[in-house]
Amino acid sequence: MRTSIATVSLSGSLTEKLTAASRAGFDGVEIFENDLLTAPLTPEDIRARCADLGLGIDLYQPLRDIEAVPDDLFARNLRRARHKFELMRRLGADMVLVCSSVDPSALDDDALAARQLSELADLAAGFGIRVAYEALAWGRHVSTYDHAWRIVEAAGHPALGTCLDSFHILSRGSDPRGIEDIPGEKIFFLQLADAPLPAMDVLQWSRHHRCFPGQGGFDVAGLVRHVLRTGYTGPLSLEVFNDVVRQADAGPTAVDARRSLLLLQEETGAGALPAPAVPTGVAFAELVTPDAEPLAGLLDALGFARTARHRSKPVDLWQQGEARVLVNTGTAVRRDGTRLAAVGLESPDPQGAARRAEALLAPVLPRRRAPEDAPLDAVAAPDGTHLFFCGAWRSDFTGLDHPPAAPHVRHIDHLALTQPWHHFDEAALFHRGVLGLRAEESVDVPDPYGLLRSRAVGTADGSVRIALGVGAAPRDDTAHAQHIAFATDDVVAAARRFRAAGGRLLPIPANYYDDLAARHEFADGELETYRDLGILYDRDEHGTLRHCYTLTVGQVFFELLQRDGAHHGYGARNAPVRLAAQHAAQGGAGVTGGCSTPR
Repeated sequence: MRTSIATVSLSGSLTEKLTAASRAGFDGVEIFENDLLTAPLTPEDIRARCADLGLGIDLYQPLRDIEAVPDDLFARNLRRARHKFELMRRLGADMVLVCSSVDPSALDDDALAARQLSELADLAAGFGIRVAYEALAWGRHVSTYDHAWRIVEAAGHPALGTCLDSFHILSRGSDPRGIEDIPGEKIFFLQLADAPLPAMDVLQWSRHHRCFPGQGGFDVAGLVRHVLRTGYTGPLSLEVFNDVVRQADAGPTAVDARRSLLLLQEETGAGALPAPAVPTGVAFAELVTPDAEPLAGLLDALGFARTARHRSKPVDLWQQGEARVLVNTGTAVRRDGTRLAAVGLESPDPQGAARRAEALLAPVLPRRRAPEDAPLDAVAAPDGTHLFFCGAWRSDFTGLDHPPAAPHVRHIDHLALTQPWHHFDEAALFHRGVLGLRAEESVDVPDPYGLLRSRAVGTADGSVRIALGVGAAPRDDTAHAQHIAFATDDVVAAARRFRAAGGRLLPIPANYYDDLAARHEFADGELETYRDLGILYDRDEHGTLRHCYTLTVGQVFFELLQRDGAHHGYGARNAPVRLAAQHAAQGGAGVTGGCSTPR
């Protein structure tokens, strides 16, 4: 029989995946949408590459959340599908996978689902495409293969069949004997996967995935309150089984564990800590570099001006609007390139913030300072970043004759800090407990070589935002640079100014913009502008996000970001495209040069 493999099952860029599949002897591939969106090749180039490798494109996948929706939403879904079918014709793929809907707006109406899938299949047939409908095990209303087949059968369209997936069938405990009742010609595709039987039972969960209080989702504090009401006076004792903890150094792990108990006692009223002094803004981001010239050229192109110099240290202050970047060229700088070393946080009570940090076992950092220097307390975050609690810190800097130009950048929107793989949970607890920031839920972001976890922490008003990220394995510790995102009221104007000043923006694959055209409607010329400048776009019910990135200098890159409405996200939908583009750029000269200085 013919053999095929989904590109999502392999790591690397799309071209690497195709080559690997061909060398292993596969006859064909399923092209996963994200792999195409992040590829620098056109659909025609991918088609030719597959042909050269002797691979057929057996399936394009997936189309999501199509069926059993209100008519106005279905009309938009058909518009999106038409774009995808046009792309598939360019790609040379004649079958598309449609997953059962998980959209909250989907209706529990089999007749509606059948009618809409029939309309979709009719549209697909005009492009020479067949539609394979698959039941996701977690589908909102359709979660079993026999239910999906009943809908396909009711639709009765020759271009509509079903896709059977061994994982979705067996993970739900469905009886596969019923497959024999489906005519073979209506089984359009078969996907196979094995998995451990769900001995992610309580025992496995217990032995491998426990974490310290405050790092998971259980209401540990509520339980402790119940215990304490009994009059219990014994210890609060931790018993944690965790694969990550078992591979980390015992010293830092013990500190993390103890910190979790201190915060737990505070939350339950069993102990007291200095009150959190929640930061009110980002005072500065400090970059250390062995060579200031490339960084200076990049900041200059971004519109920053070197406005002041530290009176006693080799540190320059670059400013635009309320965004401030310190550039440190001291002799203690490591020779591994530019990196983000410190963050200054505006604090309503710097001394109180330091007391809380010290009470929660955050290492207070010794500082060498001249007698006239402002007193600044600093602690080390789990990833080694220095956090300064700032009051009157700018008195340490003397002015230069370079006032900032009219700003395109208003302030620092957020900072993205890459965490060592074994410190991710600790980092989230640290920033929440020590700094008093609110933590959002973790999200997984696809990268060409695995999955990245990301979790944002910040203040309620968004004046401080920090995105914590970590790769899937130890090799990812230094694979992903940190970055600083600058807020602007007009990202198009800011990007054009940056490019006119010699700056180089991260190039984004054209396929990404083809997908944008399918998902959103734009004013005339708008999408072309984004394509030209490498601007990424996202929209939700709260507003829109437009953002673009510089190339990387050392271990740092910058983001220009425009929020409209109340959009408060970080562009997670666009992260796979950005990550793939950065991986592609690593082979070129742009990796270590954030911009081309004007010539």
